[in-house]
Amino acid sequence: MKLILPNPRGFCAGVSMAIDVVDQVLDLCPGQPVYVYHDIVHNTHVVGRFKDRGVRFVEDVSLVPDGAIVVFSAHGIPPQVRQGALGRGLKVIDATCPLVTKVHNEAIRYARLGYQILLVGHKNHQEVIGTSGEAPEATQVVETPDDIPHLRIDDPTKLVYLTQTTLSTDDAAVIIDALKRAFPDIKAPPSEDICYATTNRQQAVRTLAPMCDLTLVVGSTNSSNSKRLTEISATAGTPGKLIDDASHIDHAWFASPDDTVLITAGASAPEDLVSEVCRTLLERYGGEIQSCDVFEEDVYFAPPAGLKQMMREQGIDPKSRAIRVTKPDVIEAEYGSVALTISAPGHM
Repeated sequence: MKLILPNPRGFCAGVSMAIDVVDQVLDLCPGQPVYVYHDIVHNTHVVGRFKDRGVRFVEDVSLVPDGAIVVFSAHGIPPQVRQGALGRGLKVIDATCPLVTKVHNEAIRYARLGYQILLVGHKNHQEVIGTSGEAPEATQVVETPDDIPHLRIDDPTKLVYLTQTTLSTDDAAVIIDALKRAFPDIKAPPSEDICYATTNRQQAVRTLAPMCDLTLVVGSTNSSNSKRLTEISATAGTPGKLIDDASHIDHAWFASPDDTVLITAGASAPEDLVSEVCRTLLERYGGEIQSCDVFEEDVYFAPPAGLKQMMREQGIDPKSRAIRVTKPDVIEAEYGSVALTISAPGHM
């Protein structure tokens, strides 16, 4: 069996930052209870591992004791959640991905300018809930083109669309094109809202899936960007399966031991889960790994302000603790690998 591993895959800069924030808070505050509002990222293994270390996850900040530490998840929060936490004297550390914060700031800015905001995304996703909360009276969520006739539009010349950062670029384009046809004067965001990591991982699958018999996406079912990767593979003509880990592999999916399998991971899936999937398949079927570099990523985000303050209080220089994202380190060295660099046209 040939296993093709695309780069990039797995953790993006925002996820790495959010996970690192909780890790560092645990290190800085041994013995103190640490609360996280919502899952820090949408991956059952990441959340489970933090629970094993004593982290308590809540969906309501009123459940956090007065004065305790609370970390906001990478997906962003409505402002009333932040206000509620600060009003009760909680020690707040905001691990919202800076690229999500960018969309929040756009919503605030356009609402102040008198625009109605059409937010393209999944209504019940935590990121969309957070962004909508910045300007609830001005924002309507558009999940499909079928929603467009039901929108309440006051002035079609004062409209702007924004998007959830983890959407499929293909699906978003269909909705945005429909919005432009319905409202020719609609304004686009100043820069692309779908994040670089989502775009890169989708383009890698779009490029490599046609060479394969099956795509396995390592990620949890509540991960929007992971689901999108399976859909993009299917659109490219290759079946895509979403698995949380190697225990979810169904060997009936493989037509032959000689199949070529693309193995990627959503932006919140740990790399050790990818390694486990590779090891499981190679031990059963034999074969080789081919590592394919589609895009290079070298992005980092500095720790959030709340964590910086906590570091300074303990004599730690925050500049020494920036989070960097590098190419995944997997089991190629153990099994041997052929490296290949692929140019993917049409990169956004």
